Amino acid sequence: MAAIAAVMLVWGVGWAMNIGLARGGHPSAGWAAPLVFGLTLLVMWEVGVRLGDVSPIILPAPSAIAARFAGSLPILWADFQQTILKGALTGYVIGAVAAFAVAILVDRSAFLTRGVLPVGAFMAALPIVGTAPIFVKWLGSDWPSKAAVVAVMVFFPILVNTVAGLRDTTAMQRDLMRTYGAGYWPGLLKLRLPAALPFMFNGLKIATTLALIGAIVAEFFGSPTVGMGFRISTSVGQLALDLVWAEIVVAALAGSGFYGLVALIERRLTFWHPSIRQ
Repeated sequence: MAAIAAVMLVWGVGWAMNIGLARGGHPSAGWAAPLVFGLTLLVMWEVGVRLGDVSPIILPAPSAIAARFAGSLPILWADFQQTILKGALTGYVIGAVAAFAVAILVDRSAFLTRGVLPVGAFMAALPIVGTAPIFVKWLGSDWPSKAAVVAVMVFFPILVNTVAGLRDTTAMQRDLMRTYGAGYWPGLLKLRLPAALPFMFNGLKIATTLALIGAIVAEFFGSPTVGMGFRISTSVGQLALDLVWAEIVVAALAGSGFYGLVALIERRLTFWHPSIRQ
């Protein structure tokens, strides 16, 4: 009961602080309110685990996770390089470039439109637990097989969004370009590709999370003795849940930073779009 009462007290304090920020209308409320909410959840977690005498094998306290994080920086950095920089980022770039190239081909051919997009929907529905072992068998257990899994996972969301964006221009806009004597490539570069940028970035942002998930999950099916997926699977077997949570923190930070970077580039390139100007 003491743990429940303490958790509810912490929640009430955090609630009151957020109400005060909202009513005060302070300019910092936009970032302070989420920060207060996140800190409230962490304190509730810490208090609940400590006072509730929860076993660290079941759920370690945030302070224990932070201590393990600080004490395992070389391991976490090596895993980050293997999984994120080599597997996820490489596969993301390969999948995105391939998707953009195929989107141009699909846009120019009605036959490919009718053939590739349904196949893309089918391939996107394939479970990663089925495709990852195949790529590990083909390409080995090191990061190239993880990059291949990521490339397949991000390819079709980016492709579908890019094709939809290339068709978003109106008939009047296309007629105007033809009136100016513009052929396919000038019309693509000066009209249709800029109009497709918001759609393309939607696909790129969706793919950021898919890339991280694909790279981590693929390591469960074979990897060298380094990598976030390898570390999570072995640490669970060793009951080192604090290290598992430290890896989860790294993945969450990397995913948030990756998504934020793509969103920042989107704002720079699509500043003219109504959704950005608001």
